[in-house]
Amino acid sequence: MFSEGFHATLKPYERKAVVALTDSIAKDDKIKLTRVDRATINYLRQDSREWIVEEPAPALTAEDSVPLNLSRMGSIPTIKTAPVKKERTFFSHPADLYSLQTEDLDLHVNFATNNYVGRENNTETGLWFTGRGVEIRGLINQKLGFYTFISDNQGTFANYVRQYSDRYNFPNEGLAKTLRRTGVDFFSGRGYITFRPLKSINIQFGHDRNFIGNGYRSMILSDNSSPYLFMRIDTHLGKFQYTNLFTSMINYQNFFGNDLLRGKKYTAMHHLSVNLSDKFNVGIFESEVFNRDSVGGGYELNYLNPIIFYRFVESYLGSEDNALLGVDFRWLMGRRVSLYGQFMLDEFLTKYFFSNEGSWTKKYGGQLGFKYVDAFGIPNFDLQGEYNVARPYTYTHRDGARNYTHFRQPLAHPLGANFREFLGIIRYKITPRLTTYGTIMWTKQGMDFDGQNWGGNLLLDYETRVGDLGNVIAQGVPLFTRFLDLRVSYMLAHNLFLEGRVLRRQEESPRYTLRQNTRLSTLALRYNLPYRQQTF
Repeated sequence: MFSEGFHATLKPYERKAVVALTDSIAKDDKIKLTRVDRATINYLRQDSREWIVEEPAPALTAEDSVPLNLSRMGSIPTIKTAPVKKERTFFSHPADLYSLQTEDLDLHVNFATNNYVGRENNTETGLWFTGRGVEIRGLINQKLGFYTFISDNQGTFANYVRQYSDRYNFPNEGLAKTLRRTGVDFFSGRGYITFRPLKSINIQFGHDRNFIGNGYRSMILSDNSSPYLFMRIDTHLGKFQYTNLFTSMINYQNFFGNDLLRGKKYTAMHHLSVNLSDKFNVGIFESEVFNRDSVGGGYELNYLNPIIFYRFVESYLGSEDNALLGVDFRWLMGRRVSLYGQFMLDEFLTKYFFSNEGSWTKKYGGQLGFKYVDAFGIPNFDLQGEYNVARPYTYTHRDGARNYTHFRQPLAHPLGANFREFLGIIRYKITPRLTTYGTIMWTKQGMDFDGQNWGGNLLLDYETRVGDLGNVIAQGVPLFTRFLDLRVSYMLAHNLFLEGRVLRRQEESPRYTLRQNTRLSTLALRYNLPYRQQTF
């Protein structure tokens, strides 16, 4: 059942909430924990030890350390309520390189690195990557939280990643300089402050990504793009969580002056998550993408209203901004199986939406998936299946200031629109330190040809569409992609992972007899950094 006060749909999570969740799991007599389960709980608690008030039952040992995929958990500190002990030392705790705890300051400093070497059949030189950075988080006077992460990165990625970068910029980062002939050089940076003016309200302001959904993908808002400036207000009231997200993003298709200053665009988003019962959660989402450069510039203050529906504001202003509506759900069908899904609506005209005419205004994206924990009675063997779809011209608009992108990157699915996708994911924790992962993907996407816009590229003006009617999913030149990614990860120490990976990917377009096979293998060592998925 859902934990009271914990809503898993919107990420990243608060560290305080994650620790509270581990407390509730460990104290639930109905939940039978394996050795690996206890290790997972211990891992989470070690990573956020400043929020531990008391040890959960059953007791955990240091040998029970285990990795957990927390690439979307984040590192959000909030107001600390438990008393702290005075402590200042290096390596005093497995999760901290350096820590300092006084009555006025709680500080955690960590080094972060990600390194790999490998080979790929479509790249003459070897694949390699090295990233070095630092992560700092803390609390000042038990009131103001802060988090920052910076890293310098260089490497050569697989050919299919470079091809994606040619279209939508480098995934997750945006700005990347060319290094030699096939490499990239980029700087990563995230940081924000957070504080809680009231017990039930948490406010964050800074530079990062957000994710809405329960699946591997999100058709509403994903962490696919580069970070952006945001203010996020979370209001927790038992079974309710209401989130306001106001952002300033980059319109990469517009420049100002001789210094090539990039244009701006803005979004305002609302998301309401409700636990209708102990086993069913539903969410409602709305978003507005807009720009005011032509009428004075700046943020449209009418969209700062934290409650009102944006469609009303649009009509009130007489604007042609880009409004999107969405719903999501998660249903715990049993102790081991859950069903989840999303539906995102970008345009709605009753005359065409319920007809079979294939109107270009029939713009929507959908998702349906399941998770099967301890599948077939095998402890710590988890399965996930997911289907995603987006009709042609979904997320697009007349210009870059109002399409659903940031820094030339989709804000939802990395493929953009005009596609169908099936995903299968396997995760098996063999021991507390050894974990295996498998990802299978199959997609059919419609690509543009002959200079015509068939609805898959979000950066194109929808006024250049091929036609008003007769539009179908994956229209244009069909491109089929099959993807298999296998990874074995072993945790040498807390948050220090040694990983081996093999990937097989095939693109095929029958119309042009296009066929590209990718065979890739890498060996990696990473510390305090998440695994880069690059599943597209």
